[in-house]
Amino acid sequence: MLPADFARLGDECQALERAGVDRIQFDVMDGRFVPNLTFGPDVIASVRSVVSVPFEAHLMIEEPDHLIPRFVEAGCQIIIVHVETCTHLHRTLSAIRDLGAAAAVALNPHTPIDTVASVRDLLDMVLIMTVNPGFGGQAYIETMEPKIEATRQLLDGADRWIDLEVDGGISPATVAGAAGAGANVLISGSALFRHPDGLAEAVGQLRRLATEAWRKRLETGSVRDPA
Repeated sequence: MLPADFARLGDECQALERAGVDRIQFDVMDGRFVPNLTFGPDVIASVRSVVSVPFEAHLMIEEPDHLIPRFVEAGCQIIIVHVETCTHLHRTLSAIRDLGAAAAVALNPHTPIDTVASVRDLLDMVLIMTVNPGFGGQAYIETMEPKIEATRQLLDGADRWIDLEVDGGISPATVAGAAGAGANVLISGSALFRHPDGLAEAVGQLRRLATEAWRKRLETGSVRDPA
């Protein structure tokens, strides 16, 4: 939602739902962990009733634990915390699950994936950042694709399916690389809102490209099938 018109946030959410998105991500920034300020739980709660698609809160904030219940109460079914901000990651993920939300962890580009290996049993999703968080419209860091691949292999070793999300610079030019490396959830902002043919065409184009890349990967047998 970062590129959306904040004065028309409810309308923008409805437009995304009509365009066919599977979920809406809110980039929650605190001006400390990242150099920007965005949404709080009350803002998210104010638009929860106008759409039915799931919400996820990407908490780019220091000390997220005390605010996690507020975002769940606001209607976010998925809570993403950054490994870099959680002193006791096991406790934080357990608290999210206890609240009835899906627990996810995000890793900045420089953060190694072994930081989440010991909490794999608590994870519903891992988010690999392909930009440094804090601003929209940044260029996709292509050198993160081996990290996406390694994370997919780590998650495929679990006894249940764990989603792998990629966020940052996802566009028609980059989505196949991320999906082909093993991501099954792709977050796009600027490429959706700035598409010359509108949101529905943008969503459809990204989905087609990602699905084709994922199909090719399945054919090689190099990724577990979530089905």
